[in-house]
Amino acid sequence: MRTLKSPLRGASRLGTLAAGLTLFAAPLFASVQDGDADPGAAGNAEVAATAEEAVPNSDAAPTEEAKPKTADDLHKAAVMALLKEVVGGKVDSFSVKVDAPKPDPVGLEAKADHFMGKVNEVIAAGLFFPIMESKFEGELDDATTGDLPALRTYLTQFLVDAEADGIDLEGAALTLQIPTRGGKGETKIDVTTPGWPFAVLWLILGAIFFTVRMGFVQLRMFGHAIQVTRGKYDNPHDEGEVSHFQALTAALSATVGLGNIAGVAIAISVGGPGATVWMIAAGFLGMASKFVECSLGQMYRQQRPDGSVMGGAMYYLSNGFKDLGKPGIGKFLAVFFAILCVGGSFGGGNSFQVNQSLNALAETVPFFENPDNRWVYGAIMTVVVGAVILGGLKRIAQVAEKVVPTMCGLYVAAALFVILSNASAVPAAFGEIFSGAMTPEAGYGGLIGVLIIGFKRAAFSNEAGVGSAAIAHSAAKTEFPVREGIVALLEPFIDTIVVCTMTALVIVITGAYSNPDFAHFVSDNNGAGLTSAAFGQSISWFPYVLAVAVVLFAFSTMISWSYYGERCWVWMFGDKSSLSYKVLFLIFVFIGSIVSATNILDFGDLMILGMAVPNVLGVLFLSGKVRRALSDYTGKLKSGEIKPVD
Repeated sequence: MRTLKSPLRGASRLGTLAAGLTLFAAPLFASVQDGDADPGAAGNAEVAATAEEAVPNSDAAPTEEAKPKTADDLHKAAVMALLKEVVGGKVDSFSVKVDAPKPDPVGLEAKADHFMGKVNEVIAAGLFFPIMESKFEGELDDATTGDLPALRTYLTQFLVDAEADGIDLEGAALTLQIPTRGGKGETKIDVTTPGWPFAVLWLILGAIFFTVRMGFVQLRMFGHAIQVTRGKYDNPHDEGEVSHFQALTAALSATVGLGNIAGVAIAISVGGPGATVWMIAAGFLGMASKFVECSLGQMYRQQRPDGSVMGGAMYYLSNGFKDLGKPGIGKFLAVFFAILCVGGSFGGGNSFQVNQSLNALAETVPFFENPDNRWVYGAIMTVVVGAVILGGLKRIAQVAEKVVPTMCGLYVAAALFVILSNASAVPAAFGEIFSGAMTPEAGYGGLIGVLIIGFKRAAFSNEAGVGSAAIAHSAAKTEFPVREGIVALLEPFIDTIVVCTMTALVIVITGAYSNPDFAHFVSDNNGAGLTSAAFGQSISWFPYVLAVAVVLFAFSTMISWSYYGERCWVWMFGDKSSLSYKVLFLIFVFIGSIVSATNILDFGDLMILGMAVPNVLGVLFLSGKVRRALSDYTGKLKSGEIKPVD
């Protein structure tokens, strides 16, 4: 039987959402949901090996905790073994779920988690529905699932019927839902090839359009972007609050974070090393998206009497469409974006960062392993973050310009050390990465799955097309709006093409993603733990340094997202409401340390990626103005009219 490599594995902190988000599972990819995942389900590890662990009397004896203890466990293991025999090698992945009745949620946290899960399902169904998904469902009764010989016959015919219906089995995921041995629950079976989550496809197509429309600006203006960032063209008399470099680091502080450490590890454990190639491709295309949206942020920003600057997607969407004679559409898109941004700042840009950084810190600081002590970390972060965000963007920029380069340099230096220490393994690692990118053995479904995971992780990491960075870059001092857009295109390059690729190489070179000793990190989707273990194989003491880096990454992300959310909040409710937002933000900082309501945190992540829907739509219509401004700027640059400042 061939090894089944699957890029469609679920079961993560983000796994309860649709697959349009990072690791959002079942509804779009037909992956398994949290709590229902079988050891033989889709995953990057060998299904053959994991399935055997679920079957009694196999050569690989299960641990005491893994041994089936109930009639449902025993029957599920037997059905899993039958699936392995009948469908193994024919489909990309397979899973079994027991449809056991779930008790009503008890307690405030459980009820909130349940409620947000339902909200997430509704939002995901609207914004992240799969395009071009193929699904074949069969009719199956309870008696057949209880009779293994009959089930064997049914499964064999089911695959024949599915293939006749046009399903590409090699790239498909088969899911069998069985009732409890007491007869409770529903019986279902389906086989699905993945579609394109709408939001991910929207980001990809938008990035491709901007790349072509702007004449591959990420290549033509890359050198000039570095010169501008170094201050060669800075004019202290230009309007704005911060320098080009400060705006870049402020925006990078929101994007360079746990996505670079934990997200990459999860992407590789789910989609295999090949996901790295698509992350790099997404980073390259995303450079054009960042250029356009940040240029628009400058074009439509507003200078307040006190010298502060207001700008971002909500401004260029509302005022840009007003210029096009469509003020109603612009207002709708702007409000839609602002609501999503505020929600994302509370969840994915705040509580999620606190929660994940605390979990990573607990790996090296035993004090925080005790649930009763987690509030201490929350209290410390609340005070530290509060001291920064109450100082406004200038304070944020001053902190970011010191923290971001330091932690990026430290992290990249350690990654380079690991890579150079294993120089002989680098060619083989690149071979795995590029061969895995196309996954020819998995067919069309496997290719799409790996591609989506790569683009999805990159989108969460660099936020290109999301519109968030335009808020920070709108405050930069510059005479030419497109000049700041040119600076902004460096973000996806640094965040994704450099930092994320470094992480990927370390994980692939060390083999951490497929190391049985680290399987618990993969199964728990503990990306930070997996990355820490990978570094620890070459630098024994680095997990302690990484724990500090994770905290700094989370901290820098939080202070920048507080600014993004505050700008959107003030745009909707007025300048006087700024303090109320900051107080709410600090409350969510503390909540992130003591509450583990998964769906509440997922809600924030869902909203962050959802911001791309109104943003990309608006930027598409306004891109012509940016293209004309770029042509004018490059013309002046070539003629010598624009020169470096002495």
